[in-house]
Amino acid sequence: MNTFMIRSAMVVLLALAAGIGAAQERPSPETAALKPKGRVRLLGAEVPPGTKKRLTWTGGTAMQGFVSPVPVFVLNGTGPGPVLCLTAAVHGDELNGIEVVRRVIEDLDVETLNGAVIGVPVVNIQGFYRGTRYLPDRRDLNRFFPGNAKGSSATRIAHSFFTEVVKHCSALVDLHTGSLNRTNLPQVRADLNDPAAARMTKAFGATVVLHSKGETGSLRRAASTAGIPSVTFEMGEPMRVQPEHVEHGAKAIETLLYSLGMTKQRRYWGDPEPVYYSSKWVRVDHGGILFSDVALGERVTEGELLGVVTDPLTNQQHRIYAPMSGRVLGMALNQVVLPGFAAYRIGSETKPKARAESDAEAEDPEEALDADELE
Repeated sequence: MNTFMIRSAMVVLLALAAGIGAAQERPSPETAALKPKGRVRLLGAEVPPGTKKRLTWTGGTAMQGFVSPVPVFVLNGTGPGPVLCLTAAVHGDELNGIEVVRRVIEDLDVETLNGAVIGVPVVNIQGFYRGTRYLPDRRDLNRFFPGNAKGSSATRIAHSFFTEVVKHCSALVDLHTGSLNRTNLPQVRADLNDPAAARMTKAFGATVVLHSKGETGSLRRAASTAGIPSVTFEMGEPMRVQPEHVEHGAKAIETLLYSLGMTKQRRYWGDPEPVYYSSKWVRVDHGGILFSDVALGERVTEGELLGVVTDPLTNQQHRIYAPMSGRVLGMALNQVVLPGFAAYRIGSETKPKARAESDAEAEDPEEALDADELE
């Protein structure tokens, strides 16, 4: 090989190496649309790069001696990247998300972290102490964001949290469970018409994705409206810590962190799950005790038996059949039910072109209420 050929080969190798380096420095598709972190300063404190701090948010003023401080964990990595916020227990009885946030925060190393992570394991601390999803004024905090500094107690708390914490986020994952003795298959809910949020949903590993705009006043929808790409992560049932759901949630968040270029630990696992562009709650028409014949996550066909409601006094039985084919994304636990009770949520894998139709369906007031009120 002559000198010219050797030099040419070296030039080609150097060019390839430069191209590979540039490709490695390029942000991932999920990161590209997210606002990069700047100076990390919130709740009256600055968190320098490479440090972890536990701050507190109090939710506004209260009587002296009756303030309930809420821990806010801030991890500011040494490298550039977005600020990912993880929130849980906006409803005080939803425990799975609390443990997911704790595990993720505990496992992160700020020395190798790119960007920053803000973790709030228990947002509704007052509801958590009382074992209820609601605030002391019996309001649902997840219906009052972004809040109002001069409004009711719930709107003031929402405004304080949104202003002092959420506005510092580049992206938000709000963790929830089912409510009112209902359980949910692990699933990510997002407005798939929002490109940035849609990209985020592809980075949660083997997790079902459900298209949902989110109820007005919910943290997710308020954050999205403020330009912060946001998703809701649903898993399991309230008032319990379910290890299998916690493990799934922690893996999924770690997969998201890797996909956003924030960590180097790769956590791909399981086969990809479908995207469901529409869903429908199946209601019972008779009161009694509900006994289910299907399991969470099971695929059903139109006309298939979902469960039976038995009147304990007359022994009359009323069967519940699937009105459509799909998958059981959420369901009520066996319990006493009244006519009209939403018992099974069936998700449908419609094509993306049908998204507009599913959006129109979600605008029905009662269906919209069920879509997110039952979280």
